[in-house]
Amino acid sequence: MQIVLRTLFLGLAVAGLSPTWAAAGDCGNAAALVQQAYPKARKSADGASFTLESDISIALTSSDGDTPGLVCKIWPAHDDLLLVAVPLIDIAKSVDGQHIGDIELLIVDRKSQQVRQRLLQPGLMNDDAIAIRGIEFDTGRYELAPKITAFGLRIDMANHSQPNPFSETDLRLYAVAGDALRMVLDGLVVVGSGGEGDTNCAGSFHSSQVSLAMSPASHHGYRDITVVERTDTDDPSPDASGECQSHPGKSVTRTYRLRYDGGRYPVPEALKALGP
Repeated sequence: MQIVLRTLFLGLAVAGLSPTWAAAGDCGNAAALVQQAYPKARKSADGASFTLESDISIALTSSDGDTPGLVCKIWPAHDDLLLVAVPLIDIAKSVDGQHIGDIELLIVDRKSQQVRQRLLQPGLMNDDAIAIRGIEFDTGRYELAPKITAFGLRIDMANHSQPNPFSETDLRLYAVAGDALRMVLDGLVVVGSGGEGDTNCAGSFHSSQVSLAMSPASHHGYRDITVVERTDTDDPSPDASGECQSHPGKSVTRTYRLRYDGGRYPVPEALKALGP
């Protein structure tokens, strides 16, 4: 089953904007960064995290994929700025490997380390059986308008089920308008997979991947976004000798046009994320 799903993903060819992923080293002195952004934060005894108020924890690095840590990325469109995602985990409510928490996004001046803009995203760290596996910045060239380039935040989620595997990557886009940072696209599924099988071979599985490209047309001052979704399926089964054989179906491609409505880009129902 794992081989089948891996084959589906490797077979996907996607054109359009390609993400540039976050590098861990972009945080630099992560402790100093957190202390500057959160003056009242208290550093833990081992120096690996900070605490806000009584129960809100900020981990400087991810621990074995369990507790999400700080994520930073130099913004190529404005290379004097640093993008920072700060998971704010409520440790009193997070139990049994499940998280309850928010994410705060910061835009930081790389020279002065001063926070220029910040935006709290409530509930983006909440998970359960579908667990958060990773957080990454996407700094593809999302040029929404002259002098306005958005950046993306991708959240990877997956379950542990072998008979019913599920995973998805959700994209949100953010832009600075005036002096405020705001979300312009909320929870678009850009990678997904799932299905049902007997854990040995037989089953029915699907995977999808989405590409985004900026369109010349615009609405309310922001360019339209063309979204192309490709879906692949496979129904593997054992042959007469017991060897597992792939039986892929025909790929299906769908195209969507996202038009800015003056506040956000509405997400098609078929591509909406599971998140909050």
